[in-house]
Amino acid sequence: MIGLDTNVVVRYVVQDDAEQSARASALIDGLDEDDPGFVSLVVVLELYWVLRRAYQVSAEDAAAVVRGLLDAREIRVAEPDSVRRALDLVRDGVDFADALVAELGQSAGCEWTATFDARASHLPAMRLVPRS
Repeated sequence: MIGLDTNVVVRYVVQDDAEQSARASALIDGLDEDDPGFVSLVVVLELYWVLRRAYQVSAEDAAAVVRGLLDAREIRVAEPDSVRRALDLVRDGVDFADALVAELGQSAGCEWTATFDARASHLPAMRLVPRS
């Protein structure tokens, strides 16, 4: 198994740099179930962010790219169940990073996750830090 950095996955998905995209495609297309690529949570979040911000991809389409990684037999994504649950929340307009933080907290056994983000605090697994 080899790890895949965000820039490799972005080049593979977006195909916007002829030379790097060809190299990324050759690498990823050469992976299989017996010798997969690994995508960390940092890469998942960066990929989603880069697609949304740099390439102006809709939340729905960026989520579809991440789902594609989750469904690929030649790719292993860290914490796939938490990533899937977070992606489900994106459909409801929740920020993916907030949803993933909340889901990972729950997965780790947290009663709740403290935040100063008012929007994130609307997630059932998150609460605003109380004023003293």
